[in-house]
Amino acid sequence: MVPNMQWVSPEDRRRKGQARRKQLARQKHSEFDVKARLTNPLTLLQRSAAGRVPALVKLKYELMMVSPFGYFRGAVPVMAADLATLPNTGLTVQLCGDAHVRNLGAYAAEDGRLIFDINDFDETFKGPFEWDLKRMAASLFVAGREAGNKDAVCHHAVLRFVASYCEMMRAYAPMPVLDVVRFQVSRIDQATPVHLALQKALRSTPQHTLVQLTEPVTSKAPAGEGTKEKNSKTGKAAKAAKVVVSAADDVDGPRRFREIKPTLTRIAGAKADLVLAGLKDYKKTLEPQRQHFLEQYRPMDVAFKVVGTGSVGLRDYCVYMEGNGLLDPLFLQIKEETESAYVPYLTDPKVAKHQGQRVVEGQRFIQRGSDPFLGHTTISGRDYLVRQLNDHKASIDLGDLSGDGLVEYAQVCGELLARGHARSGDPQALAGYLGSGARFAAAMSDFARVYADQTEKDWAALKRAKRVSAKAAKN
Repeated sequence: MVPNMQWVSPEDRRRKGQARRKQLARQKHSEFDVKARLTNPLTLLQRSAAGRVPALVKLKYELMMVSPFGYFRGAVPVMAADLATLPNTGLTVQLCGDAHVRNLGAYAAEDGRLIFDINDFDETFKGPFEWDLKRMAASLFVAGREAGNKDAVCHHAVLRFVASYCEMMRAYAPMPVLDVVRFQVSRIDQATPVHLALQKALRSTPQHTLVQLTEPVTSKAPAGEGTKEKNSKTGKAAKAAKVVVSAADDVDGPRRFREIKPTLTRIAGAKADLVLAGLKDYKKTLEPQRQHFLEQYRPMDVAFKVVGTGSVGLRDYCVYMEGNGLLDPLFLQIKEETESAYVPYLTDPKVAKHQGQRVVEGQRFIQRGSDPFLGHTTISGRDYLVRQLNDHKASIDLGDLSGDGLVEYAQVCGELLARGHARSGDPQALAGYLGSGARFAAAMSDFARVYADQTEKDWAALKRAKRVSAKAAKN
């Protein structure tokens, strides 16, 4: 028998978690001192904009200034720096990194089933498990207030969120390892916001995306970026198709991306060819059978797409592909990935140097089922994540997070985050640290309220700074 030098008994792992209470008492998680900040939030935001498309940085700030939650979504670098000023447990997991209420959503699994899970991993990194919980808890407070809830309801929601996390972690701790890997969270769609998101996801088919994002090719329509259609390889491919899209659309002939500025802009010619060339390296990151599936599609058109809030300004391309005719579209999203906002504060010697690969590996750690076309590539020296665009994808609406909806959804957030952390961390150690979870939950709720208050102040400071900047520019 060959000894496993890394194996530690379940009892010892649990004791390790319990011992971490001396390193950081559970009630201490309530603490946050804004005076401990080493860098002004506006400076952190400016630094994070480096390398982004300059024309879109202004749009990102505009989206952040819409509301405190809009600010919260775009301010991961600020919260990462704030979390780094706090003591931590040292109990590490694969962090989602940007855990907030709108970064959970529905999507289609490889077998076609609809899944609701954490679905944004741009900031994923190995780090203290409580950092994800603190970001999610704060988001419940910020988004809950925006949905019209009083603080008492937000407080109750955070307690429910943490309680469900702790309950699930206690359940995972004694489970066989492979049972944890395969565990399916049940009754998830009984939460009203989740049920509504899943209903939207049913309608978000590739064919629906085809009608929403593309239009018939006509001789009068201009090609993207000032390049003539006849000179584009994507244009030549598009002209080969001639199938009725759907009875509702009832349009014959080839299609291409619509111009929906500023969020969707066609590109063609050399720029499109450069994007398409990136698919060659991307294909190599897929499993052999998925490479075979991809080979049955051909590219028809390419567009530049503006997505999210935190990602605005990064390069994001969409490739419209066709398999067995127009009724068989495949939309791939090629999304630029930069270093996680947690890199200045955490170390992980195993993390991939390619940022798209980092995201892929983090996503596969956390999700029970991932996009079958999930991969990565490099274009012009920049790292990209590749995945399907809008394949039955849908997220919750903030308007659904009022009253019981917020509390129901908070429980789902706790269950899903616990599963992701149990898959990528040590559920025995985490359960040992958390215990019953009552003290931890109360402290987390206090932290969430304080951080929500600070987020509103930071949001107001950003708006003031932009007003002063705009006024100075006019003068």
